[in-house]
Amino acid sequence: MAESTSADVQVFAPLQNDLILRAARGENTERVPVWVMRQAGRYLPEYKAAKGDKAFFATCRDPELVCELTIQPVKRFEVDAAIIFSDILIIPLAVGLTVANDPGQGPVFADPILLPSDVDRLNPKPDMVKELGYVYEAITLTRKTLKGKVPLFGFAGAPWTLVKFMIENVSAGPNPNRARRFLVEYPVAARKLLEILTDAVITHLVLQIKAGAQIVQVFDSYGGELGPKLFNEMELPCLRRISHEVKKRLVEENLEPVPMIIFAKDAHFAVEELANSGYDVVGLDWTMKPTHARRLAGPNVTLQGNMDPVMMFASKEEIKKATKEMVQKFGTQRYIANLGHGVMKDTDPDHLGVYIDSIHQYSEEINATA
Repeated sequence: MAESTSADVQVFAPLQNDLILRAARGENTERVPVWVMRQAGRYLPEYKAAKGDKAFFATCRDPELVCELTIQPVKRFEVDAAIIFSDILIIPLAVGLTVANDPGQGPVFADPILLPSDVDRLNPKPDMVKELGYVYEAITLTRKTLKGKVPLFGFAGAPWTLVKFMIENVSAGPNPNRARRFLVEYPVAARKLLEILTDAVITHLVLQIKAGAQIVQVFDSYGGELGPKLFNEMELPCLRRISHEVKKRLVEENLEPVPMIIFAKDAHFAVEELANSGYDVVGLDWTMKPTHARRLAGPNVTLQGNMDPVMMFASKEEIKKATKEMVQKFGTQRYIANLGHGVMKDTDPDHLGVYIDSIHQYSEEINATA
């Protein structure tokens, strides 16, 4: 049966590979599904050929190019999902910051948040369709172009991680502790900023799902930097509100909620809390022991991860060996394989392909003997 995503009656082809959705929901899978953070990106020669010299944010605003870049790794690898090519920093732009440079080319924002008064100049209720409509258009186009081959991910940055970028202007150079200091020095303004961003993230995720995203991930790339106290007090309530309100709004609009993943890098101290925060899947970075994470997360949540991205620079035999060990430790059920962070830009695509194929091979072998 074709799927409808909104009152606008977007109709898409039936899904041919639902492994990742079943794994996220805790249903049995014949093999472990795998996708890779940043799988659409600059390590692929075809990405460089398609993007050319086009600026990064300009690329994000080009739905046809975004569609092409998103599908490239699906054509090259046997991945079990596509993830829309975009960036977490588009939300700060939607609420009122302005671009100075593309990521990696210098300070991203011309007007970072430095004082409480800077929060007051943000737009707490932006028209997200007007500001980020190019994302939703790209998702619908990509979903149609995939023709049901694999599910399509949408995503957003977590509020605290966005705050860090907005205050420290990360690509501008090291500004250690400035964002965390803002949280404790200006707690009222910090909570207001987090609330603005949480609202924007919720709306952005809902609109991506309405456009055709079948699963979504929230990236808290700097979550671990907060430590247990600030994370529990300032960030965890935001993450919980995101998971609950996204699902609530979808139900209110007569739409089926989709699986949601939370990935909080370095937040080892919060695995148990994250497993009980309303998400279907908890993503792990490479520094977590799979068996320990299983004990902390409990039986009712799926885990995702967590191969060290630098392992893609090992020999193919070493990659196979490490992959087999990882799958054995996680087990083949309630598990989605990934790297512990994004694929690195100098990664050999053939080595990544070995990792992806090995996930399928070894998990099928384990299931066959279970």
